[in-house]
Amino acid sequence: MALQPNENGDILTWPEGDTSVPPSAKLNHDGYFFDALNRQGEFDEDDPNPDDNTEEFTLISEKDLALMVRHAAEAKKHNRAVMSALPGTSFGDVSNVPATFMKNPKGIRDVAEWYVSVAIRQDFIHTVFSKQAEVAIANLRRIHDAVGDDAYTVVAVCGTDFGTQISTFCSKETFLELYQPYYKKVNGWIHANTSWKTFKHSCGAIEPFVEPLIESGFDILNPVQCSATGMDPQRLKDKYGDRVVFWGGGIDTQKTLPFGTPEQVRAEALERCRIFSPGGGFVFNSIHNVQALTPIPNLVALLDAYKEYITAGK
Repeated sequence: MALQPNENGDILTWPEGDTSVPPSAKLNHDGYFFDALNRQGEFDEDDPNPDDNTEEFTLISEKDLALMVRHAAEAKKHNRAVMSALPGTSFGDVSNVPATFMKNPKGIRDVAEWYVSVAIRQDFIHTVFSKQAEVAIANLRRIHDAVGDDAYTVVAVCGTDFGTQISTFCSKETFLELYQPYYKKVNGWIHANTSWKTFKHSCGAIEPFVEPLIESGFDILNPVQCSATGMDPQRLKDKYGDRVVFWGGGIDTQKTLPFGTPEQVRAEALERCRIFSPGGGFVFNSIHNVQALTPIPNLVALLDAYKEYITAGK
């Protein structure tokens, strides 16, 4: 990967370090995250080619498979639960649609155009997801045969976000029509052939989708954005806590952790533990990533609160 500053002090990156092609992502000079750059070319708006949006979904290479085997073997030495991401199982994740890792991606690669396609090109989306699922299951067989069933405890299946701060990105009907069949196919294979638990990431106000996600075969939901509309922690626990694991929800990383006091951090973390922990089904974690410039005393307060709760429960 090549990294170079431009005249504004922004940092640009190129796929595979090849600066002969357009850059694929940019870190603003005053920012902390890389944003994908739009490199979408021409495509037939009335009849887009699904092959263009599935070219990145291929059988895992022997080199990458060997790497997964080595990592799994190393992780097992430490007698800990092991989580692994799976290749090609994240359907419609807009962090992947721009294909920042590809030199010359074809097809629909603009995020806005992808969402338009979800609404008006559903046959196209079905074809893309169907081909993707076929390759994904073939890779699952290869990975499971190579690493062994006891290599992983949890596998991250999909990181497609379905929620904004106040609502969902699409209707429940669209979710059931476009996404659920492929989640069921992948999760079904995993549960029928392995002991692995399946992990679904989605930010935002996704309470209307929690039941369909459980029906789709997901065992774990993350990051449990309790600050979003409809995501009251007590309601989530009462309604779904006996059927799904909540991985996250421990502290608000948009407001409380970066801008609150250590006392406020402690109080919120203890309250989330009190709500989510009874009966199990809770992996204590923050709501998504800890943001830049978060005060160190607040991080200490967060960890201390967790230790306090665990110690009091012993």
